[in-house]
Amino acid sequence: MASIRKELLLDASPEHVWDAVRDVGAVHRRLGPGFLLDARLDGDARIVTFANGMVVREPIVDIDDTARRLVYSAVGGMSSHYNASMQVFPEGARRCRLVWIIDLLPHALAPTVDALAEQATSIMKKTLEA
Repeated sequence: MASIRKELLLDASPEHVWDAVRDVGAVHRRLGPGFLLDARLDGDARIVTFANGMVVREPIVDIDDTARRLVYSAVGGMSSHYNASMQVFPEGARRCRLVWIIDLLPHALAPTVDALAEQATSIMKKTLEA
């Protein structure tokens, strides 16, 4: 199984970043505008439309407000297994670290997903610090 880890040091409060991360139905506006075109809630999942036209169902596994941790999986798309978490760690009152971990199969998708995650983190940083 491939594991991809992205860390962002953000000039934004942990409360601000966690509020955006936990708002699972607005990921396309609050975290990845342009990278994601749409997101809509469907029961305990969100349906996400990517800029490349791919539509993926992402069941929400857990939203832990105490740990500031979101866990979700993905059904559809290219992977046979996809599980991800985002967690926000304080780095003082006005800064934080966002850690995004993606575990997926098949392993051969790792370079493609890593490149997409790199693009997404760049957008997230700009959006969250704005």
